[in-house]
Amino acid sequence: MKSFLNKAKAALDDVKQQRLPQVDGSSDRPTSIQPPTPADVIKYRYHHGTNLGSVFVLERWLTGSMFRDEFQGSSELVAAEGWVKHEGIEKARERFEQHWRNYCSDANLEWLRCHSGCTTIRLPIGYWTLGPAYCDHTPFKAVGAIYEHAWAMVKDVVKRCHDRGMGVVLDLHGVPGGANGGDHSGTNSGKAEFWNSRKNRSLATRCLCFIAQQAKSMEGVAGIQVVNESEYNAPHMYEWYEEVHKELSSIDPTMPIYISDGWDLSRCAGWTQQKNTVQAHNACPLVVDTHLYWAYTDEDHKKSPQQITGEVWSKLADHELKDGSVLDRGASQAIVGEYSTALDGTSWSHAGNEKSRDDLTREFGNAESWRFQQRAGGSFFWTYLMDWMPGGDWGFKHLTEQNAIIRPKSLTMETGHVQPLLQKARAEKDHRRGTTWGTHCQYWDSNHPGQYEHERFPQGWDVGFHDAMAFFEMRGKHNHQGTDKIGMLDLWILKRLRESGQSGKFVWEFEQGLRQGVRDFYEVAGI
Repeated sequence: MKSFLNKAKAALDDVKQQRLPQVDGSSDRPTSIQPPTPADVIKYRYHHGTNLGSVFVLERWLTGSMFRDEFQGSSELVAAEGWVKHEGIEKARERFEQHWRNYCSDANLEWLRCHSGCTTIRLPIGYWTLGPAYCDHTPFKAVGAIYEHAWAMVKDVVKRCHDRGMGVVLDLHGVPGGANGGDHSGTNSGKAEFWNSRKNRSLATRCLCFIAQQAKSMEGVAGIQVVNESEYNAPHMYEWYEEVHKELSSIDPTMPIYISDGWDLSRCAGWTQQKNTVQAHNACPLVVDTHLYWAYTDEDHKKSPQQITGEVWSKLADHELKDGSVLDRGASQAIVGEYSTALDGTSWSHAGNEKSRDDLTREFGNAESWRFQQRAGGSFFWTYLMDWMPGGDWGFKHLTEQNAIIRPKSLTMETGHVQPLLQKARAEKDHRRGTTWGTHCQYWDSNHPGQYEHERFPQGWDVGFHDAMAFFEMRGKHNHQGTDKIGMLDLWILKRLRESGQSGKFVWEFEQGLRQGVRDFYEVAGI
């Protein structure tokens, strides 16, 4: 065991010098691994978050105050056309700008920072939000002038969030023609005319390239979502994803790109694994966005709240995501971009009388929180803001205050506990490395005798342990509460494998070591 510890210490020294030992001296390249940056943490931590719905993409059921009674419809376009007709383009623009500026107030953001443990928000925007130039030849052309300053106000929201330690996923929620028939696509057409229109897809690609170019100089962007809630089995969906991925990778290959799973998580995860490979250098990491609701289908209406709570634990299953081995399968990373505790009245009629509705809602929300923290890279409740705050079963504020939505344990950690745990981790580091390396070598040499390159394991372990430690202490360095965990783990492993310079048939030992180093640190830290 002493020899293991000595070898591991040498590997650690090499990592500190920003080079990894050449195990067989034949094919490895110099490493480009650097310590995690604040931008890395914003992109790859576990995203405990919420949506800021109906700010830049209006929905009448959330912000009825932006609609007059006589407006016929519930979408952004209905509101824009209605106000232009009622009071003219200049006053309509002032009205919308006031909404963008004030609806998500500093007080709202302070509550998210101080009371919910929110690390990241998902910010729905529409193609119209980018300004009049992107409204030409679309249903928004006549009202495009309303959006002259909309993008500047999006950037302001991102800045105000970043100032409070929160990242933002910029979600192109409304694409030209609509990715689905919902009013959250911007119109009340009831049609999904995006997928079969080359013109619409081309405009969306231009929008996303603009966002990606802008995001390069914006602190706090955690990712870019290219579309919201694609229709199931939408035509040309993966063809367009391929095109957008290529374009955005040429602009900023470090930016995570979020894609809708089109209500087929397993298929989408498999597709992203083909793209999230170690060999695909200079390619944006792809994240699968899946939405989980239990309020809409006849099948769900037949279930009791207790049954639905139990069903939560079957979601994001191993057979759907196939995560955990980047070298073998490619990286698979999912987030839950929308969820709530809302259930249909029929479901509530099956609840019985043993527990109150509040208790059952709390159990449901707790199950969602715990399952998502266990299996996803993040979760974003729908939603935070509405005219009827605090929002009931659709309200992040209400459910957080009722302890139904639970933040990760890491985000509840008292500031005074961080440094003692870091000291403990540093003190135990060599022993843990030696023990876990010894176990690794013994298992493979005893159960599968053969030629190995076991030196790669402690190299990976050191990277993983120190990365987890860096995420853990980053918030404290910036005077923010709690600590962060690596949540987008498969994508972080992918990033480190690409940077490691390692090659050959035994790089899997580096990956196993990296994963074990992360696990060992979290075991020490108790998170």
